[in-house]
Amino acid sequence: MNLSEGLLRLRYRASWERPSLMTPGAIYQVTIALFPTANLFKSGHQLRLDLAGSNFPHFDINPNSGEPEGSATNPRPALNRIFVDRTRPSHLMLPVIPIE
Repeated sequence: MNLSEGLLRLRYRASWERPSLMTPGAIYQVTIALFPTANLFKSGHQLRLDLAGSNFPHFDINPNSGEPEGSATNPRPALNRIFVDRTRPSHLMLPVIPIE
């Protein structure tokens, strides 16, 4: 996966009109839009990227079962992996606004 920061239910990774379930074990390249935010990073500051399979109750529960949204009866735990090797170079892209 090539990830930015934001939110995306991956069944909608290619189209909001035609959802497509993922195949277990397959690797998908996706881009997740950054939520508008701003921060001033001073010398010595560090950045941390957190990946989560859910953010309930802020967003709907994702049962990870592939069942229609809102009617899942067989929830499963999610396994999230971000690959960062030479053939799958995931990255976080942040805009830099110069100080005037």
